Amino acid sequence: MSLNVELKSVARHYGPVKAVDDVSFSAGPGEVIALVGHNGAGKTTLIKLMLGLARPTAGSVAVLGQDPAAGDASVRRRLGYLPENVSFNPALTGRETLRFYVRLKGGRPREENGLLERLGLAHAADRRVGTYSKGMRQRLGLAQAMIGTPAVLLLDEPTTGLDPELRQQFYGIVREMGTAGATVLLCSHALNELEGNAGRVVIMNEGRKIADGSLDELRHIAQLPTKIRLKTAEDGAQRLREWIGEPARLRQINGHIVEFDATPEEKTAFLRRAADQGAPFIDLDMVPPGLDELYAHFLAGRTLR
Repeated sequence: MSLNVELKSVARHYGPVKAVDDVSFSAGPGEVIALVGHNGAGKTTLIKLMLGLARPTAGSVAVLGQDPAAGDASVRRRLGYLPENVSFNPALTGRETLRFYVRLKGGRPREENGLLERLGLAHAADRRVGTYSKGMRQRLGLAQAMIGTPAVLLLDEPTTGLDPELRQQFYGIVREMGTAGATVLLCSHALNELEGNAGRVVIMNEGRKIADGSLDELRHIAQLPTKIRLKTAEDGAQRLREWIGEPARLRQINGHIVEFDATPEEKTAFLRRAADQGAPFIDLDMVPPGLDELYAHFLAGRTLR
């Protein structure tokens, strides 16, 4: 499979500061990747390297098979970028702004009209950008990133300022672009949003990659416990507690729901026992560790090598 993005042992140093240090990863067509880490972890520097706005101190960066810093316009036309802080000329209308970027990028004539419609800005297309809300400016920024149906889409905190409905619409667009073959890289602190919307997670810390894989792969590596939540009849909580055996980690949620943490081995043993013995509960939920828990786990020093 051809690769849209390939970083090999990349470093970017600013004097004694190692913004990025010995990072390698690759991404193929159709991958939607979450790039997560605290402020200063190196996420934005990686994006700058992939855009060709910075050159690596060591290692190599290839985007669509070429060095993005080499100045090849054909590569840059196939890149889409949404910065964390979107800024447009407030005196121009939304349509004028997007038309400028369409022409700058060599897009299709009147492509801006379809993008404004798709991003829910058609009704405000002829209003000055200075009158737009933060969420509207963010959607305008996403529209300019989508000009020309990019093969690689780099999005830095893309849902900032969007309400829940618009966030769902945004991730729907991301899934469509991934299905169409684009490589999408999402930088975000909203970890709960990324679950189910990114097929792979790359975790950065102090300029280094400390974990890389799907959620299931990271869960397997981390071996964090699964929360098992049990519901019983209103008068059956005590019986359920006695059947479980009163483990020290058992937590009472309310009068008829209890919860406990189980390792993978304990989870399997519990389910087998529940099936064999006719356990006294009427419903069961199993909640695997989420991305926020995995992030905290790997950040604590248990790195993937």
